Amino acid sequence: MSVETNAIIGLEELTKRSESKNEPKWLTELRVAALNKMETLELPKPDKTKIHNWDFTTFTQDLGQSKVVTNVDELSSDIREYVDEDASGNSLLVQDNAQTVYQTNAVELAEKGVIFTDMATAVVEHGDLVKKYLLTEAATPDEDKLMAMHTALMEGGVFVYVPKNIHVDVPLQALYAVSAENGGLFNHVLIVAEDNSSVTYVENYAAYGEGAKVVNIVAEVYVGAGARVSFGGVDTLNETATTFVVRRGHVGRDGRIDWALGQMNDGDTIADNTTYLVGDGSYADAKLVTVGTGEQKQNFTTLIKHYGKHSEGYILKHGVMTGRALGIFNGISKIEKAATKSHGEQTERILMLGERARGDANPILLIDEDDVTAGHAASVGRIDPLQMFYLMSRGLSRIEAERLVIHGFLEPVVAQLPVESVRKQMRNVIERKAKR
Repeated sequence: MSVETNAIIGLEELTKRSESKNEPKWLTELRVAALNKMETLELPKPDKTKIHNWDFTTFTQDLGQSKVVTNVDELSSDIREYVDEDASGNSLLVQDNAQTVYQTNAVELAEKGVIFTDMATAVVEHGDLVKKYLLTEAATPDEDKLMAMHTALMEGGVFVYVPKNIHVDVPLQALYAVSAENGGLFNHVLIVAEDNSSVTYVENYAAYGEGAKVVNIVAEVYVGAGARVSFGGVDTLNETATTFVVRRGHVGRDGRIDWALGQMNDGDTIADNTTYLVGDGSYADAKLVTVGTGEQKQNFTTLIKHYGKHSEGYILKHGVMTGRALGIFNGISKIEKAATKSHGEQTERILMLGERARGDANPILLIDEDDVTAGHAASVGRIDPLQMFYLMSRGLSRIEAERLVIHGFLEPVVAQLPVESVRKQMRNVIERKAKR
């Protein structure tokens, strides 16, 4: 299916495609409704970044057929380098160009009633459960034009369901690779952790070969009362990909979500990481690191919205901009009326290496309740020339000195990431980008 700027997809074609995959009627109707809304909805408006000239609509979803394999060693070497060895023998799902090419699940998961499968299978085999959560509260199709487009065209992604009182001890890893020329990737990830359960989920987005042209991906995480979810994500998409990524959390009473995100794309990116702390005693910790290179334009918005009493939200973001890259950090702690005794705290720091690199950190506190505590810190600056002179006087080249500076600036955040495999991957990706 080719997709052009003024004609995303016809109504008849969309309906036929949904029916050909045996999707339930409710999902077909959801897609059609989203398609009808696209013409009237506007593009999202990330603060301090104009995206009206970004190309989100010229791509193809005819990504070709990828080879299904039965062993990790049979995967392409371009894909295999992102596979976490700890997950490969337990619970790992690999998709290449939106098609599942490999999956293995720990035996005990099925015995406990845990579901970890691709979204196409989930809507057919677990339709009622998916319908209960898909695009309902954490994210909705009518937010803006790109969310509506995602809803109409979503293909690929996974569904994770953890029943009440079940604790998943092994990490679940999903790897999404894309190589199709001018490809459009529209993955949707849905994670549901019922009351008093726990799970760690790690996802990687990686490009190889021709890479992607447009990436429009959404993750929804629903955390029940007393449940805990650790969500790790490392994105390494290609320079020609225009990326729109939304990751949302909805947390119940005494629930907790930990975000560990490495936004290491090489192309223009807007990212929305929002957590709704709806239950009393709910907790969110969002950590992000990024390295901008070339002429990238990136906007990272992190919002934690407090509704529950005694809720806590923490934001920590570090970024390094090199070359002529531009990085915008928007951090928002929003405490609603009646969310008494809540606490919000955030820190955003950007280091600019190079005279043409640019950064902007915008911490925002929106407080509608008196009996709360909140604080923020932000800094944007360049490396001290004397520090560079000192490093180079010790025999290091400028490139080597900058590499050490990048690692040193990001390590305080990387070291705190709650998922070990993400820490390891982040250090490897930072090393690759620092050597450019």
